[in-house]
Amino acid sequence: MSEASSDCMAWLARDDGSVVMGRGPMSRSSEPPADGVAFYLRPFQQIEDKPWRIPLEYEIISLDELSKRLPAGPALECRWETMDTVAFSEVFQEINDAIRQGLFEKTVPVVTETGTCKHLNTRELMGSMAACRSPLRSYAYCEGRQGFAGATPELLLAMDGRMLQTMALAGTARSEDRAIFGVDEKEIREHEYVAQTLEAKLLDLGSLERDQREIMDLGSICHFLTRIRVHLGREIPPATLLDRLHPTPALGPLPRTSKTMHQLIKWRERLGCPPGFGAPFGVWDHGRFDAVVAIRGVWWHGEHIKIPAGCGVIEASRMVNEWRELRLKREAVKRSIHCL
Repeated sequence: MSEASSDCMAWLARDDGSVVMGRGPMSRSSEPPADGVAFYLRPFQQIEDKPWRIPLEYEIISLDELSKRLPAGPALECRWETMDTVAFSEVFQEINDAIRQGLFEKTVPVVTETGTCKHLNTRELMGSMAACRSPLRSYAYCEGRQGFAGATPELLLAMDGRMLQTMALAGTARSEDRAIFGVDEKEIREHEYVAQTLEAKLLDLGSLERDQREIMDLGSICHFLTRIRVHLGREIPPATLLDRLHPTPALGPLPRTSKTMHQLIKWRERLGCPPGFGAPFGVWDHGRFDAVVAIRGVWWHGEHIKIPAGCGVIEASRMVNEWRELRLKREAVKRSIHCL
């Protein structure tokens, strides 16, 4: 891509109901402007020299105003390819072998459903995501005929001054199974891997507070959620915090080493995962920084679209259950874009 693109738009919705929206051309920079706005964009597995995208113009609007400007479109007409169960089965078995050998405690394979949508209207597609509301945070980045848009439940970090907020979000079930989900030992264990790892990464940065585990209900599915806050002992650049936190065990390997990351990337590539799925996507706004985990979204190039979904695999995981979870997550995205 060029250093600047004129046909470009991005936004990120924040917890307070505001939306930071920017338009191109967007210049690339190694640092955000001290007194301005920039979007943070990078692949899951790779740190870029210039991850900041500085828009030519930006504005802060409300969620309602975003929906007015980008109204949701009609149901998409897509032709979906058959999911490759054999490829997932092979990766799942390799993960189980690696866990038995002690190389992993947990990792997150990603499968991707691919489709072709004739006459794809990307503004309407983005508008469907813009209509999503809390606890989901809508986000998008579009450049020419390619881009991504989603409505993620997962905050990677929010930093305003020396107050940092993050969350552990792991463990998934259908909302109708909420009661039994709340006492499911395997799902609780998977969640605690994520929560405890986040605590360990943040303890030396200041005074940490961890809330009780709760359940986030997203309508069709639900997740375990633990909120974490840190009163930072010093000012820390957002990129430094991102490097420390990303990827959390909710999307990455545990333990996180160069070897386990390399292996996870190989599995993701074999299963056709877009490079941006699960990556940080954030916005810097005059010293305030908010970043989400880019999940529960759609990636497109021309008329071709991809819907990826990941599942946390630990020793107690069973393939049929994980395959069901992956379908639930993809169906939630399809429901958002009216494409079931």
